[in-house]
Amino acid sequence: MGKTGLVYDSRYLGHDMGAGHPESPNRLRAIMQQLEQSGTAARLTMIAPREAEDEWITQVHTLAYLSMLKTHAPASGRVSLDPDTSMSPGSLPAAYLAAGGALAAVDAIMNKQVEHVFCAVRPPGHHAEAGHAMGFCLFNNVAIAARYVQKKYGLTRVLIVDWDVHHGNGTQHSFEDDPSVLFFSTHQFPHYPGTGRESERGRGTGEGYTINVPMEAGEGDEEYRSVFQKSLVPAADDFKPDFVIISAGFDAHKDDPLASMGLTEEGYADLTGIVAGIAKRHACGRILSSLEGGYNLTALAASVDRHIQALLAA
Repeated sequence: MGKTGLVYDSRYLGHDMGAGHPESPNRLRAIMQQLEQSGTAARLTMIAPREAEDEWITQVHTLAYLSMLKTHAPASGRVSLDPDTSMSPGSLPAAYLAAGGALAAVDAIMNKQVEHVFCAVRPPGHHAEAGHAMGFCLFNNVAIAARYVQKKYGLTRVLIVDWDVHHGNGTQHSFEDDPSVLFFSTHQFPHYPGTGRESERGRGTGEGYTINVPMEAGEGDEEYRSVFQKSLVPAADDFKPDFVIISAGFDAHKDDPLASMGLTEEGYADLTGIVAGIAKRHACGRILSSLEGGYNLTALAASVDRHIQALLAA
C-alpha cells in the first residue's frame, strides 16, 4: 500500500468571492469533515503548504499578471477580475498557498515521504491563463507544479489528466507547443469555457501531446471508463510519464449543479485506479492530485473521499 499525503491549510478558507458563489469556502469544510468522519484522514500524511515563490509562478504566468494581482489585491471588500472571479483580502494569500501546496506535494513525493498526494486547495487553477484570471482561478496550480517537477527535479515527461467537467483551457495553453507535457482532458462539450474540441491537439513540436475528449451531457461511469481505457491508457503508455498530475474536478458528478454529466463516486474511484495504474507502470507510482471544481457539497466530499481511498489502495 502506497503512502498518501494530504495538503490542507485553514487559510484556504480566507478566499471568499461572496455569498452564493459556488466556489465557496464551504467546499473545503465539507471535504475535511467527510475525511474525518469516514476515518480516511487518519490514514493520510499531512503536508503543510508553503507560499509559492514568484520564480515558480512565473514559469507559467507573466510578470505583468503577477504585478496586476498584487496591485489590485484589496485590503477590504472585493475586486472583480473577470465575470466569475474576484479577490477578497484573503484571496491572493490563499492563491500563493494553493500553488505552494502543489509544490510542497511535489517535494514530498520526490523525497519519498509519500507516493501520492491530494491537494485540498483553493482557489482552483486550471482555467487561469498566463496573463489573466478566469473561471474562479487565479494561479494555474497544476501547470506550475508540472514545471517545478521538470526544472527542480529534472524529470522529463509529465502527464496531466484533467477530468474536471470544464475544459482546462489554461493548462492546455501553457503546454500546447511542448512535447514534454502530455495533457489529457475529458469535459462536457459544448460547455464553459468553449475550448477543448477534439481538433485541438497542440501546436508545432507539441502537436499530438494535447488530447481532448469532449463528452456529451448525461454520460457517466461506463462512458468515462471506456474513454480512459481506450484513449488515455494507450497514449500514456506510449508517452511513459515520469510524473502524473490530476486536475481533480468533481463537477462531472451526476448531482453537480453546474453541469449535466453522470459520474458517481464509484466512477471517480475507477478513474483514479486507471490513472494509478499508469503511474505505477511508468512513474514509480508518483501522483499529485489537485482539487479543481465540484459544487454539490455532499457529492464533492463523497467523491474526494473515494478518490483518496482509491489512491490509498493503489
